[in-house]
Amino acid sequence: MLSKGNQSIIPTFILLGFSEYPELQIPLFLVFLSTYTVTVVGNLGMIIIIKINPKLHTIMYFFLSHLSFVDFCYSTIVTPKLLENLIAEDRTIPFSGCILQFCFACIFAVTETFMLAAMAYDRFVAVCNPLLYTTIMSQKLCVLLVAGSYSWGIVCALTLTYFLLALSYCESSIINNFICDYSVIVSVSCSDPHISQMLCFIIAIFNEGSSLMIILLSYILIFITVMRMPSASGRQKTFSTCASHLTAITIFHGTIVFLYCIPNPKTSWLVVKVASVFYTVVIPMLNPLIYSLRNKDVKDTFRKLVVTKLLCHSI
Repeated sequence: MLSKGNQSIIPTFILLGFSEYPELQIPLFLVFLSTYTVTVVGNLGMIIIIKINPKLHTIMYFFLSHLSFVDFCYSTIVTPKLLENLIAEDRTIPFSGCILQFCFACIFAVTETFMLAAMAYDRFVAVCNPLLYTTIMSQKLCVLLVAGSYSWGIVCALTLTYFLLALSYCESSIINNFICDYSVIVSVSCSDPHISQMLCFIIAIFNEGSSLMIILLSYILIFITVMRMPSASGRQKTFSTCASHLTAITIFHGTIVFLYCIPNPKTSWLVVKVASVFYTVVIPMLNPLIYSLRNKDVKDTFRKLVVTKLLCHSI
């Protein structure tokens, strides 16, 4: 906030987005609109498919349905404003809107980080302790893992939001991005951002370090177990089962580490924007595709849904 005499002035931010490329505004709008459509249909479709197919009422798909929900929410928080700014001349966003966008985006980003770690642990138990799988991965533990992911996301978001609100801002500031990210909000602050930047870095390092440690340890033990299998077909089947999750993890964590855990002042704003597009727009679209294209039960259920709809329309 900014004080002027006895009055409190609410700052306004201008999201530049991709305005420096006016000739690309319409093509980018069409690309992002198509991507968002696929994201919504893919993630909501995945949730519906998991719900209606009894074969998919398993622990792995319990986690996957929550991952789809998180991706849908995350993309919906960011993409509509991005689309609006590509076709509207007024690219302003009120201070409250910017803070809320960051807060909710942070909740779902952190939640996805630990949801992927929980899914890695689930694969570890399934491969390394198959006889004890249902005992270890009880319904209570699964609910706790999911609830813990959401809860920690809320704690991180509220903590960072509190420190953002403690800073002072100019009456009008230009944000050289399409999203109200923590680093860009801090960069337009009129206060000393050192403590806020350090806090963000520490939280990002902790979240990435702890989740990646769980993921790496799980997959190292999975790899050791698989290599001890006498059957080549068994090894291939197990690797195929884990491949989808590993692909999602690599894309998501690779982008997050690049943006938040390897600070580089020489990184251009264009590179930051492209990376931001990747983890806010592209990854939520890719996850349902990655998991569905490699799963026979998901594809069969989808075909049945399409056939049923076509038959209903033809009657």
